[in-house]
Amino acid sequence: MVVCYYRYKWQAERRRYQRELVRDEAFIPAGESLKDLMSQSSTGSGLGLPLLVQRTIAKQIQMVRQIGKGRYGEVWLGRWRGEKVAVKVFFTREEASWFRETEIYQTVLMRHENILGFIAADIKSTGAFTQLFLITDYHENGSLYDYLRLATLDTRALLRMAYSVACGLCHLHTEIYGTQGKPAIAHRDLKSKNILMKKNGTCCIADLGLAVKFNSETSEVDVPLSTRVGTRRYMAPEVLDDTLNKNQFQAYIMADIYSYSLIVWEMSRRCVTGGIAEEYQLPYCGMVPADPSFDDMREVVCVKGLRPAMCNRWSSDECLRAVLKLMCECWTQNPRLPANSPAGEENPHQNGGISGHQDMRRVHSTPSWTEV
Repeated sequence: MVVCYYRYKWQAERRRYQRELVRDEAFIPAGESLKDLMSQSSTGSGLGLPLLVQRTIAKQIQMVRQIGKGRYGEVWLGRWRGEKVAVKVFFTREEASWFRETEIYQTVLMRHENILGFIAADIKSTGAFTQLFLITDYHENGSLYDYLRLATLDTRALLRMAYSVACGLCHLHTEIYGTQGKPAIAHRDLKSKNILMKKNGTCCIADLGLAVKFNSETSEVDVPLSTRVGTRRYMAPEVLDDTLNKNQFQAYIMADIYSYSLIVWEMSRRCVTGGIAEEYQLPYCGMVPADPSFDDMREVVCVKGLRPAMCNRWSSDECLRAVLKLMCECWTQNPRLPANSPAGEENPHQNGGISGHQDMRRVHSTPSWTEV
């Protein structure tokens, strides 16, 4: 009897699901692509797709195969009406991270070519357990970390990639004023594994589950409730020694810039000059264990004041010399905050490119490189 009951329930649920699929299929007109839908939504509120459209897309996704796994959950390749999408499936215990990342992605005017394209988010309950879905653009080249392990770069590719990450970071950090404005946002977990490689050789920033927002009207920093912390290897000195002013948004921006410098270092090692490129390494490889503790990183970064080793060949190449200067400015030990600045009230666009400042981590904007 029990088996028959559960079989009946399963068949009834399956019939209901199929009826809903037919109804939902009619909700989004046939022939509409994701590009069409996103284009239509961008002309409206700037918040992305309407919630009902997001839930419809999420319901229609076909999961193809798992392509990644992390501490938050899994990443799957999915298909919607034949188009490839990435589906991030969060563990139930990571609901706070899912909620925060969804909230950040749905911020007004968040879309940018160097920020991972958000499509939809949804919660699916099967009765026994709950699945938290985040659906985004799919980039077959994978993360910057994956890419650098296999590929080398020429100087043009290095500059294009580093510039694109800086542009994405600048868009996050910049507040856009107006009735349909965007708050300033800091990433807080910037690393090569959280940056994706696009087909055109540029990058886009992903994984916004730890991001903080700044409300300029109240001067409040909105920190997520998630118990997750960033990646220790990429943490700024002021984070490691617990001197970061958590009430000052500019401090989070400067911590992001430090992390950015380590990513540029990873890229630079794989840049070929004179027919030479070093093997890929994570920052501080050989200085700390494979999975360093806070104490390991604090000893190296704060107490000893060490930074990733520079390659001798960089000084003989004009491009890499400039990149080396940028890195050194970005990972300075003691960033100076503007006096009495509650949260980076300065408009970064009033200060020119950051590579012209004596202290890179004092005021942030886009590097003054020529776009390639």
